[in-house]
Amino acid sequence: MSDVKELVLETRHLGISFGGLKAVQDFNIQIYEGELIGLIGPNGAGKTTVFNMLTGVYLPTEGSVILKGEVLNGKKPHQVVASGVARTFQNIRLFKKMTVIDNVKAAMTKDTSYNMIDALFRTPKFWKTERELTKKALDLLSIFKLENKADQLASNLPYGQQRKLEIARALATDMKLLLLDEPAAGMNPTETAELLECINAIRKRFGISILLIEHDMALVMNVCERILVIDYGMTIASGLPDEIAKDPKVIAAYLGE
Repeated sequence: MSDVKELVLETRHLGISFGGLKAVQDFNIQIYEGELIGLIGPNGAGKTTVFNMLTGVYLPTEGSVILKGEVLNGKKPHQVVASGVARTFQNIRLFKKMTVIDNVKAAMTKDTSYNMIDALFRTPKFWKTERELTKKALDLLSIFKLENKADQLASNLPYGQQRKLEIARALATDMKLLLLDEPAAGMNPTETAELLECINAIRKRFGISILLIEHDMALVMNVCERILVIDYGMTIASGLPDEIAKDPKVIAAYLGE
């Protein structure tokens, strides 16, 4: 049996300009099945801009984004999600006035087989599908130890648990690639350690590919297999965590002495 992993995401000379400013240029990455890759760099380096191009928020002005052979350029964000890319954000974007479980179920559009008539008249098909969605949502919440808070409003969760709920909701889309934008931002050391456990559990259970933006270098160095470093929109280094930690260009631009 071959050990060659399938290529999930590839970007080729990806870039975007805003007016005369090149925010990102010649960004190339390959992410294989089950890999966890870190994307790091100073504030304003272009990391979130890369995420926005990968997810259809921004239309690249050059280059291409390819997910398992499908070109994503020009697709709207909801189409990108349907293709298999999900993300979280620097600023938490939950449905604060909905329950925890309903936040997760809202992302399960691929699993919702009933139509408006079924929903209106509460047909057997509606109830059967709702039971299945609830079971799947609780299963996802259990990964983050949130199943006992399923009926609480999302706004009532502590900050760290809201972060975890956002990841659980992303997982509910049945993605091929998960983009995590600073998931540990605002977390205390205990919450960050729990997040690290959750990320490892996700990879082991689902075998999905993950691209991670994070400023917590302990988290990055512990969880990432490879790391790309960008500065002023350009890739300045790529390699294993130990290599990145010792790279003079990375130290000068980001890690410090």
